[in-house]
Amino acid sequence: MALSAFRAGSSSAQRQSDKPIGIMLVDDSAVIRGLITRMIDPEPDMAVVASVQDGLRAVERLTRDAASIDVIILDIEMPVMDGITALPKLIAAKKDVKIVMASTLTLENAEISMKAMSLGALDYVPKPTSTREISGASEFKRELLDKVRAVTGRIAAPPGATTVSVQEPARKSLYQKPVVVRPKSAVQRKPDILAIGSSTGGPQALLEVVKKIKADVRQPIMITQHMPATFTKILAQHLQTASGRQSGEGRDGEPLAPGRIYVAPGGFHMTVEAKGAGKVIRIDQNPPENFCRPAVDPMFRSIAAAYGDRVLGVVLTGMGSDGSKGAGDLVAAGGTVIAQDEATSVVWGMPGATATAGHTSAVLPLGDIARYINDFVAKGMP
Repeated sequence: MALSAFRAGSSSAQRQSDKPIGIMLVDDSAVIRGLITRMIDPEPDMAVVASVQDGLRAVERLTRDAASIDVIILDIEMPVMDGITALPKLIAAKKDVKIVMASTLTLENAEISMKAMSLGALDYVPKPTSTREISGASEFKRELLDKVRAVTGRIAAPPGATTVSVQEPARKSLYQKPVVVRPKSAVQRKPDILAIGSSTGGPQALLEVVKKIKADVRQPIMITQHMPATFTKILAQHLQTASGRQSGEGRDGEPLAPGRIYVAPGGFHMTVEAKGAGKVIRIDQNPPENFCRPAVDPMFRSIAAAYGDRVLGVVLTGMGSDGSKGAGDLVAAGGTVIAQDEATSVVWGMPGATATAGHTSAVLPLGDIARYINDFVAKGMP
């Protein structure tokens, strides 16, 4: 995804508005569209302004009524024109529209959703496979509403509010404190492991970073990206192609090997454990943290315990604050943490929480993060 696409994810947050988020639903199932509409209707800060059954009608509606539509929830498999065909046409019709893909959890749809994000979609939601599932899916509802707000730079209205709650920008309301960069003297040891956490906008940010990490960086790389199971397998394959490194979902008991990328499998936390002279991956289904499983915090905590001060942690774009507490554990153990900056993040939630908590030694544009990693591995603090 071009850098402009990352910036587009937060551009609307630069303007204050009392207008609810206008949402267009694009799904060939009228029942599904109706159920999602009923999930959105009670929310005071958003409204379904269009509901269409295929990509062609979505393009026509957006062209005709662009001003009212801020976010498109776009299905993949539809007659007449499917989601992946419609996606570039929708962006051409309204450059700053925010698109969230919705798909069922199949390998084919995961692959298509990854392609969609490379073409400009900002995020995805795994769609339940039946109307019975979706009508009772509180987790799906929470994720859908959170992601709509995240890609538009808004947060939920307070309980009982009678007016729309909109922040300008939302990040200022979440992070009143300034970014606090730790002094260089606090960073001493070269890392034996790299650990990366990400969420909304993360897949493309991860690809951008790993493809620029030099071949002579031989530390194992552990990655937790908020994704469902089928998607994490596809992500690992894309990371391998982009980086030229062996990459796969972490497996319980698997020894960490030099230069290899380990992706937390969807639905499982991934941690590391010291075993004799080596380190092994641990996979578990302990309760979600920060509403997430996999979550970044348990990965960071375990790495701090296993590696002490020989760690470089990276927090990339993502909504929420997952990774901030774990980053504090890394720093307390003597490790180093850096974060992606606000301008290049789709959502400056996770990196913003980490940076304003005072855990970071640098807050960098996405394009500079791999350079920092390369320099830090080669010679310590750049």
